[in-house]
Amino acid sequence: MTIKFITDHPTLFISDKRILVVADLHIGLEYELYKKGIVIPSQAEKFQKILDQLIKITRAKTLLILGDIKHKVPGISYREEKEIPKLLNHLTEKVQVILVKGNHDTLLRGIIPKEVKVCSPRGLKIGKYGFFHGHAWPSKKLMRCDYLFMAHTHPAIEFKDKLGYRFIEQVWIRGGMGKELVKKKYKIKKTGELQTTILPTFNRLLGGVALNRMLDEELIGPVLANKFLDIEKSRAYLLDGTFLGTIGNLGIKSLF
Repeated sequence: MTIKFITDHPTLFISDKRILVVADLHIGLEYELYKKGIVIPSQAEKFQKILDQLIKITRAKTLLILGDIKHKVPGISYREEKEIPKLLNHLTEKVQVILVKGNHDTLLRGIIPKEVKVCSPRGLKIGKYGFFHGHAWPSKKLMRCDYLFMAHTHPAIEFKDKLGYRFIEQVWIRGGMGKELVKKKYKIKKTGELQTTILPTFNRLLGGVALNRMLDEELIGPVLANKFLDIEKSRAYLLDGTFLGTIGNLGIKSLF
């Protein structure tokens, strides 16, 4: 299999293209928490160490950031202006860096190094692989892909113990996009296989959206809100690779 989850990391590696994929770094989130009285060390420094390690382990040639490298929206914070170019300048010395813009990625033009390739929120196609953030419809050319990767949803599953204490764990989501819906919307006669993976957030301070608790609610992003990817039939995997089942059959998972 050329698409591999990196065990215990919200990161995947596409081995035939040597692409390491991450999403939702939300650099600057800790500044928002600081204003609320919660002091968190810089996450950008932590991210740099983790990414350096993963690039070394996988021998990746490309790092693809699937949107929301920054957190503040609208606007941009001083911390983002300082830390994002520092991180990206470091990474571009090791790999090619591609950024697919997310809904938080405003006002980046002045701080992104020229070596970084910045792509439209509608996505990027590399061979049979398509990448988009998820807050906007992906472009028509991505509908020719066999494999799609999106973010934005911050997927998680809620668990509870015998005392009723509840907590959430990040998950990978995998499912197939509805080909007939795609053909109708994009006015095309043929699609790729459209096997879709939703990435968990790289910044774990964000927590996640407990999908097994939200089946009756409208999910964010046009692909999910319009059921082009049926979340109930999609499969969930913990970061350690444990298969939990399909979302529609999970309910609130009990530990006992």
